Amino acid sequence: MIIEFSVVDTKDYKIEHLFDSPENQDLIANFKATNDADGLEDYLKYQGSRTYLIKDAISMELAAYFSLRTGLITIQVQENNFDSVPAIELSNFAINKCYKDSHPETHGLGFYVFKKFILPIVQRMSVYVGTNALYIFALPEKKLIKHYGNMGFYRLPVEQEKFVQSHVKPKYDEGCIFMYQPI
Repeated sequence: MIIEFSVVDTKDYKIEHLFDSPENQDLIANFKATNDADGLEDYLKYQGSRTYLIKDAISMELAAYFSLRTGLITIQVQENNFDSVPAIELSNFAINKCYKDSHPETHGLGFYVFKKFILPIVQRMSVYVGTNALYIFALPEKKLIKHYGNMGFYRLPVEQEKFVQSHVKPKYDEGCIFMYQPI
């Protein structure tokens, strides 16, 4: 499946895959996450899988990035039984601090990227791969958890959250909070 990016480009920002141009390597080298999360920077620089760059449409500066992959949520239905929900994981999502600092007028950039780029791609993918949820392992910061809540993500009840985290959370996301939303 090929997603035509011009469908989700906006007048202010454009999206492209991490490896679409050699210039992206310089942009990536200078990326600094707004919340000082070294793991988000390391992932972009050294471990990127299906990673998308959001660039300023005029200056071509790197404004943000995100990574998507298919996944599975396991939900405990009885003591020894569980069910699975096919899903898409928003495995990384970060705003570039350097861009944000040089463009203070970009208030709400994370929400904008989520609504204009991530959701349209996820909704389109879900039709082709049969998923019905989007999930993320959020950094355990109250402000960030609230922000993801405003984007439509939910937390599970404590016992369910523990079950999900013990079955699907990668080591990379140690200490993070599982959140999801229906697609």
